[in-house]
Amino acid sequence: MPLLEVDRVSKRFGGLRAVSGASFSIGEKEIVFLVGPNGAGKTTLFNLITGFIHPDEGRIRFAGTDVTLITPNRAARLGIGRTFQIVKPLGSLTVLENVMLGAFLHTASRARAAHDAREVLAYLRMEAVAAATARDLPLAMLKRLEIARALATRPKLILLDEVVSGLSTAEAMALAALLQKLPERGVAAVGGVEHVMRVVVSIANRVVVLDHGAQIAEGEPHDVVRMPAVVEAYLGAKFRERHL
Repeated sequence: MPLLEVDRVSKRFGGLRAVSGASFSIGEKEIVFLVGPNGAGKTTLFNLITGFIHPDEGRIRFAGTDVTLITPNRAARLGIGRTFQIVKPLGSLTVLENVMLGAFLHTASRARAAHDAREVLAYLRMEAVAAATARDLPLAMLKRLEIARALATRPKLILLDEVVSGLSTAEAMALAALLQKLPERGVAAVGGVEHVMRVVVSIANRVVVLDHGAQIAEGEPHDVVRMPAVVEAYLGAKFRERHL
């Protein structure tokens, strides 16, 4: 049984069809990326899966449970974690305290939350900044903090919205190396990216390509980026020589 099933899901905002009949599944411990230009529907799909909005058509199932009309709080408790494209930590708190907030989803003990938060920070190689105030972090560390807060909720699935946007190539690849190890923690991942395909090709098991809300391709990364429909949609004629 797939961990996540998105079955012919559509969402409109007035006259705009943001997602149109998307269908894909995510297996246990699998890394899949949603790829598409700005406005392709990636964030809308993440909002649908996590219950921030609900679809007009289609069904969403998680671990065999229908979550089409779920609330964000219930989604988190079931094991669906996420990051947000615009990183907004609680700037006056330390990095450790920010991550503890996620850990409190499953414990009321401050000591246990701190222990779990430190374990997540160690995994993301952030121990050195645990006591730093969140507002003082550079962007690369803020991106990691966003992931840390989500991992502290103990997700079975984590949705990573534009998680490497704004990072240098070196920073993006360093973060990708950590994300590639998520299945070792028993976590499946869905990443949404615009043009950072070098990261996608390096770590994804599969890629789902969106264009103006419609799903136009799905498959292994090296195969998908060579499909004429994908190149035509947004990658550009010189994509392969620039990125592969």
